[in-house]
Amino acid sequence: MLPALTQWLMEHYPQFGFLRVFQYLTFRAVMAAMTSLIMGLLSGPWVIRKLRELKIGQPVRGYAMETHLSKSGTPTMGGVLILLSIALSTLLWFEWSNRFVWIVMVVTFGFGAIGWADDWRKVVHKDPEGMPSREKFMWQSIIGLAAALYLVFSISETSNARVLQLVIDWVRSGFAIDLPPKAGLMVPFFKEVSYPLGVWGFVALTFFVIVGSSNAVNLTDGLDGLAIMPVVMVGSALGVFAYVTGSKLYSTYLFFPYIPGSGELLVFCAAMMGAGLAFLWFNTHPAQVFMGDVGALALGGALGTIAVIVRQEIVLGIMGGIFVVEALSVMLQVGYFKYTKKRYGVGQRLFKMAPLHHHFEKKGWRETQVVVRFWIITMLLCLAGLSTLKLR
Repeated sequence: MLPALTQWLMEHYPQFGFLRVFQYLTFRAVMAAMTSLIMGLLSGPWVIRKLRELKIGQPVRGYAMETHLSKSGTPTMGGVLILLSIALSTLLWFEWSNRFVWIVMVVTFGFGAIGWADDWRKVVHKDPEGMPSREKFMWQSIIGLAAALYLVFSISETSNARVLQLVIDWVRSGFAIDLPPKAGLMVPFFKEVSYPLGVWGFVALTFFVIVGSSNAVNLTDGLDGLAIMPVVMVGSALGVFAYVTGSKLYSTYLFFPYIPGSGELLVFCAAMMGAGLAFLWFNTHPAQVFMGDVGALALGGALGTIAVIVRQEIVLGIMGGIFVVEALSVMLQVGYFKYTKKRYGVGQRLFKMAPLHHHFEKKGWRETQVVVRFWIITMLLCLAGLSTLKLR
């Protein structure tokens, strides 16, 4: 909004030429981060107070860690604070004509709506399990597939008009059109390697990345501050990739695909960083508020969508290694338990408890130890991911 407003002022009132700074992407990204951070810090106490008044407290499962039982009743659905800060800051500082930011916003708030419904069932109906997993996956699939079908053509072209023409050509060709190399699977450290996916391969990969990232972040959100800081770090790193792929100069120099318009995602990533840090202020141990599914599902979906747009799906898996390991620990735990129960009649576990952070708690690590050590690992993984910018 502000870029368009300042552009209009400069065109009609030359004396406002100093406002051209609002056209600089890096300036707007910094201001988006500061705006969301300040908004989150100022509105946080009010949001927490309202959640307490509405008695929207976290129910604790009966099989949870004993050390977590004291957290019962702590306000949840605090992800609303994050989403509102992101939305207002992004709308204020990004160029509204950018199609990539809009699709990320749609996915983020679509997944946030799913999380809201899930949390509402938990806190209102006092059901710790919330929305059935099949129903949740169904809604995630609808949004994920819709985003994938749009992005497969949007990344390949430079405007919505040309995207529509590409869709028409695809239908006329009998659903067999070839996509440009930048729509292929990029391999980090080997930038000249790009595996062609085709339309349906791209859709399948995008669906897996978006829905998988959303659920992985949600599984990680089990300790005070555990999920939000890795989200901030990974989101910030993806913002760097967005800036590179959106710049013809830097993308050519670093051998990255040039995707016009993707640089504007830096504003969204900066807003997410600021909102995340503001939320961490209230979510650090002992937490005053929990993110809830409304925040975890939304932020995970946002990370996955941004990674797809900047063609860094594999790098997302590297930088978000904590999310990947947490999700894998649950799948391995459930799979091994079912296998041993079917084969031996008694189910056995690979870990003391899943997701993985609870396993380390069972081993005697304090909650803060688990959280900070996972932060350190994420920081190192983000540095490894950022190294792919130059290493080839």
